[in-house]
Amino acid sequence: MKKKIDLLKKYTTWQWLLISAVVALFVIYPDITWLPYELQELSTTERIRHISFFALRYIFFIGVVFILAKVNLERLDRPSLQKRLLISVAISLIAYCLYGGIAFLLSAKIRHFGSLVLFQILIVSVLCTLLGHIILLYTDKLKKELEIEELTVKNLQTSYDALTNQINPHFFFNSLNGLTSLIRKKNEEVTLAYVNKLSDVFRYILQSDKKGLVSLAEELDFVNSFRYMMEVRFANKLQYNVRVDKNKLQSKIPVLSILPLLDNVVVHNMIDSDHKMSIDIYTNDKDELVISNPVYPKLAKLETNGSGLKNLEGRFMLLLGKSIEVENEDGVFAVYLPLKS
Repeated sequence: MKKKIDLLKKYTTWQWLLISAVVALFVIYPDITWLPYELQELSTTERIRHISFFALRYIFFIGVVFILAKVNLERLDRPSLQKRLLISVAISLIAYCLYGGIAFLLSAKIRHFGSLVLFQILIVSVLCTLLGHIILLYTDKLKKELEIEELTVKNLQTSYDALTNQINPHFFFNSLNGLTSLIRKKNEEVTLAYVNKLSDVFRYILQSDKKGLVSLAEELDFVNSFRYMMEVRFANKLQYNVRVDKNKLQSKIPVLSILPLLDNVVVHNMIDSDHKMSIDIYTNDKDELVISNPVYPKLAKLETNGSGLKNLEGRFMLLLGKSIEVENEDGVFAVYLPLKS
């Protein structure tokens, strides 16, 4: 976890040792309070030896706390609490055996590696385990908040793009050219229908920044208006086949999800008498809306950054918590948009 590592990088090794020294001091505090009474019964030589071994014990606890803290906070990223605890206890028992061997070699009193020391080491292991688990939960929370913030920014950017990119001069003038062509043909009925559909398209786009999720029925009503304009523009060279299960019309989908996909078809493909375009819009049994079309790539390579699909993916992750799927196989390009029941 990058966020987790960044959180702990602000502490140097010496700072970790200082923290470990403070924690170890609290762990052996009961022994410190009892130390003066133990020294009363000892000779001068025994006192020096006793104090030296006590110092060694303190250093040992500093080392144990340091190792357990580093393992739990930096080495163990994703284990369960139980696994984390088992690893910490195993390290503690190994440390206890090492401490017991050193104490035995130095002929120290048996109490120095008896039940009290074992209890203290196990307490340290439990505390370090809980600390590591708590920091893991905290950094997970920070990571999710950061992801939500990034997706929110992407959603706002997408809303802005919907206004600036979809209502761009190219789209606007193509719409006017289509209207001009109809006026010249003096086909009043088709012209009025075209104007009404054009009005519906712009109204829907302008109001999209106030919406998050809309029903599939609303989105398809918009598609119907856009479809009419495109079919008029390309005459009989472009057609839309909409086959949507009526039971799924009230399912939710992010607003303006279909428009960038339909627009991409026109931008990236040749559409003429030799390359008639048929766009299929349908629902499948996985609660997905599928938009597919044959691929007729233009001869001139377009310079695009692919931000349209990335923004669409970000909006679905933000609003539905699901990702879209893209397939480009056997000359067919298809995008699968998950629906929210």
